[in-house]
Amino acid sequence: MSRDLILVAVSLIAWGVGEGMFFFFQSLYLQELGADPLKIGGILGGVGLAMTISYLPAGLLSDRIGRRPLIHSAWIVATCATALMAFAKTLPIFTAGMILYGLTGFVTVPLNSYITAARGKLSVGRTLTLISASFNLGSILGPLLGGWVASQAGLQTNFRLAMVIFVLSTGIILFIRPQPVEAPTTNGARSSLGFILNRRYLRYTVLMFVVMFGLYISQPLTTNFLQNERGVNLLQMGQLISARSVGIVLLSLTLGQMNARVGFLAAQAGMALFNLLIWLGTGFPFYLAGYMLMGSYITARSLAIAQSRALVQSGNMGVAYGFLETTMSLAIVLGPPLAGYLYELQAEWMYIVGLALIFIGVCASLMFSPVRRADVQAFEEKERAEWMQS
Repeated sequence: MSRDLILVAVSLIAWGVGEGMFFFFQSLYLQELGADPLKIGGILGGVGLAMTISYLPAGLLSDRIGRRPLIHSAWIVATCATALMAFAKTLPIFTAGMILYGLTGFVTVPLNSYITAARGKLSVGRTLTLISASFNLGSILGPLLGGWVASQAGLQTNFRLAMVIFVLSTGIILFIRPQPVEAPTTNGARSSLGFILNRRYLRYTVLMFVVMFGLYISQPLTTNFLQNERGVNLLQMGQLISARSVGIVLLSLTLGQMNARVGFLAAQAGMALFNLLIWLGTGFPFYLAGYMLMGSYITARSLAIAQSRALVQSGNMGVAYGFLETTMSLAIVLGPPLAGYLYELQAEWMYIVGLALIFIGVCASLMFSPVRRADVQAFEEKERAEWMQS
């Protein structure tokens, strides 16, 4: 692993600790600030919208001015957003901090492009899942610490400690080296965006929205469901969220070794089991197993990006990843409001609807994906041969 990948991994481990302390407790803190399930769903959808609109501009900019400046700016702004949440006293100010933090989600695009370019002889799927595992290695400790701190000193303290950890993570990421800016490959097209928006790529991105919507719908209000409907306390909640991170690490390291298409289908099956265990589970061990499988969602996103690499040129990687992240993240915009509505009607419906949508997504992946197993294998072999010659 290169020096820059090690720096990214170490910084992400620290960030995972900090984000794990508060991220999945946010809906509970919103409830403490007076928000009901419908309002919580609307706020989380707004955060998802902020994240979604940031991806494509980030992809375009990373292809033109370089990836490192965007990575640095995201780390710094996210730290400031966490400070705003940490000292907010009212729901509107706290929500503003959440939305600002959501906007920095654009870092996914230049970061994925950066580590793809710096991966050496590793496959794209293995590199993306390894880096995802690094972040979630930190996320194992974060929720455990967050659950204990929240039970002792209140949820607001979690945000303040996370802010301090983010300062450390930012100090590490500042030392990554710049990468050369590649000229976008357009083959006569007016722009790199126009070049990637071919029929195969568009079909793939639409498919990924359908899949990710089904995988995400039940997640936003699961912490509220378990606290309000199943009696899970904050300390146990921290253990569950840590179990999710353990699941991400294990699933990323396991499924990342597979062909990206095969691993992607396995991750969808994992999320179906998550819905079943949370919906029908009768005690904490069931919820613990469910949360470990909840990590399938993050692994699925990484493998969706890895599959898309076979459809684009390296000079258009930023805008391609940005467009795909934008499409997939529409699920984060539309999912929470629908989850809030379903929760208000009947809490268990979130999981019933989620299972139905996952089944549709698996069928659509098998029938309509323009990326087949052989496509991924051929691309990886070509990239490996080119790296060996360079």
